[in-house]
Amino acid sequence: MPENEKPKPKIDLNRREMPKQEHHIRSHNFFEVALGYTAQLAMEEAQRCLQCKKPFCVADCPVNIKIPEFIHAVAEGDFASGSRILKERNSLPSVCGRVCPQEEQCESHCALTKKGGTIAIGRLERFLGDWEGAQAEAALPEMSTPTGKKVAIIGGGPAGLTAAADLIKAGHQVVIYEALHKMGGVLYYGIPEFRLPKSIVDREVDYLRRLGVEMHTDFVVGKTRSLESILEEFDAVFIGTGAGLPWFMEMPGNNLNGVYSANEYLTRINLMKGYSYPRNDTPIKRHQKVAVLGGGNVAMDCARTALRLGAEATIVYRRSRAELPARLEEVENAEEEGVQFRYLTLPLKTIGGDHFNVTALECLKMELGEPDASGRRSPVPIPGSEFILPFDSIIHAIGNGPNPLIPQTTPGLTIGKKGNIVIDLETGKTSKERVWAGGDIATGAATVISAMGAGRKAASSIHEFLVS
Repeated sequence: MPENEKPKPKIDLNRREMPKQEHHIRSHNFFEVALGYTAQLAMEEAQRCLQCKKPFCVADCPVNIKIPEFIHAVAEGDFASGSRILKERNSLPSVCGRVCPQEEQCESHCALTKKGGTIAIGRLERFLGDWEGAQAEAALPEMSTPTGKKVAIIGGGPAGLTAAADLIKAGHQVVIYEALHKMGGVLYYGIPEFRLPKSIVDREVDYLRRLGVEMHTDFVVGKTRSLESILEEFDAVFIGTGAGLPWFMEMPGNNLNGVYSANEYLTRINLMKGYSYPRNDTPIKRHQKVAVLGGGNVAMDCARTALRLGAEATIVYRRSRAELPARLEEVENAEEEGVQFRYLTLPLKTIGGDHFNVTALECLKMELGEPDASGRRSPVPIPGSEFILPFDSIIHAIGNGPNPLIPQTTPGLTIGKKGNIVIDLETGKTSKERVWAGGDIATGAATVISAMGAGRKAASSIHEFLVS
């Protein structure tokens, strides 16, 4: 090696693990499972980053965060700079660092994957968001000169909050109308406290208030006021009302007592704090044996919630563990905590007893056939394999459809076959003049970060329209 050539630093493939509550303790409480990095662990993890000249991790981030730059700041211990860089393009870092599937997006394109490793991008994002939140008051970014233009945001979930943040920073007046009594949308009603503490959501929302975003809760656009009348007052409207229409498996017994949609179950628990009854006003029955139908993150949330309420919780899924769509981290947490799994099992009928209460679930055994369009092997019924499992509650966690209220009450919006608002995917523009949309209302239920990406695209298009 020439004398003036420095030796290449040794690649560190040892990803720093994040501390979390022990499973035998956390399965009995609603406190957050993952405890976050310490400053020392965060710096050690950040120092593993190769600082690639062509960072593929950025290209696969829906909001295009400057990932190597904020990680470099963490590695140097300059958390203030790291936070500033991060929040240039993501106003909800503490949320994203907890619930977004980084392993399928930015982390999957990390250069270290060629050596069998990755950088814990999501955990570092969470660390910076929490570090900033622990300071006396988060620094506000530089704001553009006011334009005098007004934008209404319908829906206070991740898409709406992200669009609002970008538009207020661009100098426009922004007003959010939220149907529920708390801002945050699915972040508040859909994700349990042990995975996303509501204090974190409140903190991120409060940051937008400090930026100047005006917020109205208990305001149902389509009922309280029509979109048409809002357009008379505002220069542009963004619709981010999410996927609030629950789906049920089509089978007998769905009208029995003890049958829930995941939406109702989690909303009662999260938004209305049913888990702390009678300290809070919303009760929810403490069932003994709960079946959760589905295999996604929402199914894991429901089962882990039921477990914490004292039930024996079982995931009933028609494929095998390998085909579960939930994040591996959530599946492993559920397994550790004691959630049971009935794989290759198809629910056929919910059985009721006295007073129309759920008593059992009739099922059919399945086997895996050839892969379907999604790449997962298709489940095939085994004739004559019916059997019955005793349960006193059934939770359907098989997905949601777009919220139908605005599509049903607004003329001029082109609506897709599944009830979604049809948009230009690059701009968020709808068929209606001065109206944009994004997130689950346009694409169907997807990830938080995907909704945020849609909010950013729409905000950019709205800004271009307003200043042209």
